[in-house]
Amino acid sequence: MKLGIFALQGAFLEHEQAFDKLGVPWVEIRRKEHFTDGLDGIVLPGGESTVQGKLLREEGLLEPVKAAIQSGLPVFGTCAGLILLAEKLTNDDNVYFGTMNVTVKRNAYGRQLGSFRADLEVKPLGNFPAVFIRAPYIEKAEKNVEVLAECEGKIVAARQNNMLGVAFHPELTNDLRLHSYFLEMVRGK
Repeated sequence: MKLGIFALQGAFLEHEQAFDKLGVPWVEIRRKEHFTDGLDGIVLPGGESTVQGKLLREEGLLEPVKAAIQSGLPVFGTCAGLILLAEKLTNDDNVYFGTMNVTVKRNAYGRQLGSFRADLEVKPLGNFPAVFIRAPYIEKAEKNVEVLAECEGKIVAARQNNMLGVAFHPELTNDLRLHSYFLEMVRGK
């Protein structure tokens, strides 16, 4: 098994460290030539979705990655990664991959000062420590999307087939269960 971790901008290093602890090899994806056929899954880290989207377009990655996701390549999007996966954003005209049938609100919990931690019940993991930094949330999930967690009545984790999207940063905790859950998705593809 080998994962591709997008290293255009954001919290990619923390994901790399999490998968190192789980003993899973990975490669950084910064350019189109780094996105190869030998990947079993990809990770879209948190960061600034507008910057990441711009760099994906400039590097010629947007369309091939979208096609791979649509063809079933497992993907784990955290925070900005969830925004990149969403088919619609309520407070932004951009659409990036648009592969996940969710409507997402960017910076839904406010600016950096609005960052917080919360203990969430995440299906099927149970209690999970979530770190929210300028986080989005899912305003609407279509019927084919499984809601995995809510925070204060807002959807913050969901799965649709090969796509796992969370509004928070599991890579900023010592809890590796969401990363392990994604690996189960990759093994089951």
